Amino acid sequence: MIDLQWILAYLALGAVVGFFAGLLGVGGGGIMVPALTALFAAQGLPFEHLVHVSLATSMAAIVVTSASSLRAHQRHGAIQWPIVKGITPGILIGTFGAALIAAYIPSLPLAIFFVVFMAYVAVQMWLNIKPKPSRQLPSPLGLTGVGLVIGGVSALVAIGGGSLSVPFMTWCNVKIQQAIATSAAIGLPIAIAGTLGYLVSGWGVQGLPQYTFGFIYLPAALAISLVSFFTAPIGAKLAHRLPVATLKKLFALLLIGLSLKMLHTILTR
Repeated sequence: MIDLQWILAYLALGAVVGFFAGLLGVGGGGIMVPALTALFAAQGLPFEHLVHVSLATSMAAIVVTSASSLRAHQRHGAIQWPIVKGITPGILIGTFGAALIAAYIPSLPLAIFFVVFMAYVAVQMWLNIKPKPSRQLPSPLGLTGVGLVIGGVSALVAIGGGSLSVPFMTWCNVKIQQAIATSAAIGLPIAIAGTLGYLVSGWGVQGLPQYTFGFIYLPAALAISLVSFFTAPIGAKLAHRLPVATLKKLFALLLIGLSLKMLHTILTR
């Protein structure tokens, strides 16, 4: 049986993840991966699988929130489906492939990559960096290549890809509202392909806890998904009432703090 304290911790994490996803339009990987790394370490998960299970579980939890986000943006008609169609093949291959490769990368390098990428995301949010439109979208083959990169990075840090796809589309003269909506649509194939990749790459791995499928720890993924589904709309409503610019800076500091805590957890195991 799973101790009640861990279930409550997963539910609380889901509430926080969903709220910030709705409020700031960010994926939950930046919060989930460090938090789950600490929780799994406290539960005695083997060190060599610590980051892999955290990434995989986060990616699985993102599936529900990605689907919910896609539906919300589709109602507003802002999703650019030709872009989604062009970039998705690369997204699927890149995300699934990186999730398979991740099984062969030790926990420490994975953690360092995560921390470095989150530092980039935090700086982007703090400075509110938006690339100036300076070119058009690439050819279908070019979009596939971009999808490979976005999918690969997303799988290694368990995000929906918005930190990369929104700046890319803005750079390519896509309006910011459409870029955000299209990024939400792209997030679903990233989440599904990443989840399947970590399921396959972790299948048969020894030393994982009960209720783990591949590298995905199902109780945590389900608990986080369940609560975040309900708290995301609350965050979205408050986005129009709270000082989002200030909150983004605070969230950037939170990302840095959580990432460094994750690195400390790995280094001291």
